[in-house]
Amino acid sequence: MTAEPTTTARLSLSRPAPGDAAGMYAICSDPRVWTHFPSLRHTDPAQTAAMLDAFTAKWDQDGLGPWVVRAMGEQEIIGQGGCSIKAGVFWNLGYRFSADVHGRGYATELSQEAIRQAKAHRPELPVVAYLLEHNVASARVAEKLGLTLVHRGPDAGNPDPKAVRLVYADRPLSREELATTMA
Repeated sequence: MTAEPTTTARLSLSRPAPGDAAGMYAICSDPRVWTHFPSLRHTDPAQTAAMLDAFTAKWDQDGLGPWVVRAMGEQEIIGQGGCSIKAGVFWNLGYRFSADVHGRGYATELSQEAIRQAKAHRPELPVVAYLLEHNVASARVAEKLGLTLVHRGPDAGNPDPKAVRLVYADRPLSREELATTMA
């Protein structure tokens, strides 16, 4: 896998760099971005720096990880996302975009490229997206990508005891793979 910037029809995807922290903090600290899981909103730039460090570690370890996303030809960061290997068991597909660009199809576009690269890199690993049931937009993205709902159940560790986790995957999951989505 290359750490060189990747492009899609409308997006520029790059490995996180030190200069990305402020732009990512603006997104991760925006309450509008966390309507489905408000307790995860970043309240300190150190949280965002740690997230970007974790993304860089995934790139170093696995040769692929979450990208920082910009609209083609623009400098402003509009999101982050991609596939990264979770616990050596599956590709975890995830993304987060600025509330100002929601509804434009960027999550689907980014995810198609992420899945393509993940399957080229380690095709033996399933691709998994897990989300909260009330996040209907993310469920629609998973379904557009051809992922299938393989599990619905309580979201362990969520401060909302009524939260329900949905797990989508590109194939049936083993017990170990499914258990890792709950960790």
